[in-house]
Amino acid sequence: METPPTVLVVDDSRTKRYLLVNWLTRAGFTVIEAESGSEALRQVEVDPVDLVVLDVRLPDLSGFEVCERIKSTRPALPVIHVSAHAIDTTDRAQGLTRGADAYLAEPIDPEELIATAHAVLRYYQARQRAELLAERLTGLADTTVAVHAAPDFDRLLELAAAGTAEIFKSPAAVVAETYDGECLAGVCAGPGAQSRVVPWVVDDSDTPIGATVRVEEPAAWALVEWPPDDTVTVAAGRLRDDRAPLYVVVPTATQTAQTPVLRQLAQAVASAIEVQRSFDEEHRIAVTLQRSLLPQRIPQIAGLDLAVRYEPASARTEIGGDFYELVMLDGHLLLAIGDVAGHSLHAATVMAELRHALRAYAVEGHQPGEILHRVNELMRTLLPTELATICVLLLDPATGKVRLASAGHLPPLISLDGRTEYVHHSAPLLGVRAPRPADLEFVLPPGATIVFYTDGLIERRDVTIDEGLNALAASAVRVDADLDRFCQRLLDELAPDEIQDDVAVVALRRH
Repeated sequence: METPPTVLVVDDSRTKRYLLVNWLTRAGFTVIEAESGSEALRQVEVDPVDLVVLDVRLPDLSGFEVCERIKSTRPALPVIHVSAHAIDTTDRAQGLTRGADAYLAEPIDPEELIATAHAVLRYYQARQRAELLAERLTGLADTTVAVHAAPDFDRLLELAAAGTAEIFKSPAAVVAETYDGECLAGVCAGPGAQSRVVPWVVDDSDTPIGATVRVEEPAAWALVEWPPDDTVTVAAGRLRDDRAPLYVVVPTATQTAQTPVLRQLAQAVASAIEVQRSFDEEHRIAVTLQRSLLPQRIPQIAGLDLAVRYEPASARTEIGGDFYELVMLDGHLLLAIGDVAGHSLHAATVMAELRHALRAYAVEGHQPGEILHRVNELMRTLLPTELATICVLLLDPATGKVRLASAGHLPPLISLDGRTEYVHHSAPLLGVRAPRPADLEFVLPPGATIVFYTDGLIERRDVTIDEGLNALAASAVRVDADLDRFCQRLLDELAPDEIQDDVAVVALRRH
């Protein structure tokens, strides 16, 4: 049942006020009273007033001034002036000019008063509905942009819940499933409150495709503290039969006829959820493919310790072309690390081709520099638009003798007895035709650790490459007894919390 409008009657005459209250009450309005302008202004601030019937002459303030002050804070609140004295054309013009919506001169006919009250209320109620719809549509647009720009699934739900709470000025919950079937809910206690994500379970077996709206008891959605004595309205958005629906839950009292904004919001968030699910699924498949192209195990070699850490980029970043190789050939360890330019599934496939080519040339017995020369010729012939960096090492475990060649890759770092030194072998990267220097030969001393890595470990937007290299050298001064722990510590100390580029680290220690 619709709540009747509340009318504030302001008049210092008890008799006239009684008549006005009586007429309006009999017409079905809820009526409250005030005897002065100051009292009227206070009541407008605290009571849910829908209409003010205001005498022009009051003991403290003129009705014209009271009307102006009401309109300055609540421009959509209608005001009807009534007067037995200020009734000429000048008075009526002044009242309407200073904000009144109607002006009735006494003697007032009850039917004219009631008809005027209904007329101004119709206009202002329509205006309030239009303003509310415009405000909600603006909030809908802002929320749609925010959820489509969300970096991950959890943040999408947080933004959707916060946006819903802001649109409807109420508690809100948004429930959806990740692509791997985990059901989560973004909840927000109200506009301006911090949203959060919690696990939740919902039965979606009967939810049809499209946008549907239903009213349910709040106990079925006990995610936040809903307003008492109200139900909740649940909008469900489902785009495909094989996808779980998206639910947006708000108090029923916030909704208008046909719930247009709630329906559109559910569709917009469902679309963003579908995009996020597809991205997460494709990214997981791509990362799985990328990992399958890397060595499946680390060789066990007498006299050497080996450890590897490989971390793919964050979920919003495309996979890259970082790779490493560890394999024993004719009693020598072949160690290689590289990075194909770009971040995409294409970069990962190029990485696979280069790794297989490198292995093939190594099996043929070529030395590191010749391996890189042949891989470079292959790239320039079959992959003429690609670029890559690689560092290749051949190590005799018995003697520690090393033969190393690099193609534009970052220099490996040797750590021994608290001192660190970079092994520089300047050479053009792969994909470029240019003379290449002879292989670098040296002996890795007993107890020394050599660290190979890709640029994701040291490169940052806010630091130079030299600063990154210095940071790595400082972290590698101490090498942990457990080489796995050492590699993990390098990641913890040097890599950002959210990795934007793949990171590969290979550490080799000679006993």
